[in-house]
Amino acid sequence: MKDIWSVVHAEREALIDFLGSLDDSQWDAPSLCPGWSVHDVVAHLVDTAKTTRVNFVTDLARARFSFDRQNANGVARERGTTPGETLERFRAVAGRTSTPPASKETRLVEAFIHGEDIRRPLGASGDYPLPAVEQALRYQVKTPTSFGGAKDHVAGLKLVADDMELSIGDGALVSGPASALLVASSGRATALDDLDGPGVAELSRRIGATA
Repeated sequence: MKDIWSVVHAEREALIDFLGSLDDSQWDAPSLCPGWSVHDVVAHLVDTAKTTRVNFVTDLARARFSFDRQNANGVARERGTTPGETLERFRAVAGRTSTPPASKETRLVEAFIHGEDIRRPLGASGDYPLPAVEQALRYQVKTPTSFGGAKDHVAGLKLVADDMELSIGDGALVSGPASALLVASSGRATALDDLDGPGVAELSRRIGATA
């Protein structure tokens, strides 16, 4: 597949195009991130695009080592007074390659998951490159949910994509589009409607219990 950053930059640009078509009421709509509006998620994306390995540690210390507080501080810092202002901030950082101290696969996860956090409540969905979605999903299923992954959600389940050759794990079947498998296993219940199989009920129970 293409270099991870090439995919991330393309996804940021696609999301910028989508955001430019929204009115203010849509920016104020609740996202799939509990307690965050669409506007808040965009501000978060601005903040994480500007995050480096050094300032991540500094900001975490200022947040008294609370990831939730660190994220909230970042949203407050980067959220403009208007959607247009925040969109311009996002556009200005779309080509950056800075990253917190984590695997680059987390940049794919962020682009796809937060893209859906924004689009799905507004009745839309992104068209993501399948090889990159597979890479993001394989990363997620190995990462504990306490670190934002999906490992605990999908343990003992078999994930099978119906739009590409992809099968992960063993157990009760959960099948559907690769992007829906990524979104649902990452804790977004809305994507469960796109999935089939006897394992869906168990996945639903798990993400409901940990949301």
